[in-house]
Amino acid sequence: MALTPSTMLPLGTALPAFQLTRVSGCLSGGSSPETLSHVALPSRPVLFMLLCAHCPFVKHVEPELSRLERDFGSAVTLLGIASNSINTHPQDGPEGLRQQAMRHHWTFPYLLDEQQTLAKELRGACTPEFFLFAPDLSNRQTLRYRGQLDGSRPGNEVPLDGRDLRAALDAVLKGEAVSEVQQPSIGCNIKWHPGQEPPWFGTPA
Repeated sequence: MALTPSTMLPLGTALPAFQLTRVSGCLSGGSSPETLSHVALPSRPVLFMLLCAHCPFVKHVEPELSRLERDFGSAVTLLGIASNSINTHPQDGPEGLRQQAMRHHWTFPYLLDEQQTLAKELRGACTPEFFLFAPDLSNRQTLRYRGQLDGSRPGNEVPLDGRDLRAALDAVLKGEAVSEVQQPSIGCNIKWHPGQEPPWFGTPA
């Protein structure tokens, strides 16, 4: 396990295009197609959550992810994104993700980024990691927050309350500016396909 910080994708970045396999869950009030595309997203804030099934840092935050879905799922589109290589880490394949979602009663779409294209578009580095996009005045989805859920990590006794991400979500939903003072997430590095690591792999934020 390599402790890895977020690369902190520039704020204002446009929401990337994607079409990924749906492992579990579905959009609120929608059907359950085998894939989900950016064009199917409703015009409301979108939260990408880079997750996986085996990472201890993800396991640590799972209870707060359930609370986030309860508190914000009706106003924000939550998307779980699993980008780890299932060639090297088969425990993060579809069945492992489905079991994880079932244990925690997650109903948000959990998507398999098998080619790791979305993770690379987001300059993702670790699990867990969070990216909040929201419509601007021209209805263009742009990045408002990226980084950590809160300061809690396994064993550090900081309360797991999602305060950093919740503050950003509250601001976006009130139409207010999100503070640009944002802290990188820290977790297990994304398990890139061997020989296909991005340029930022192994470099500090």
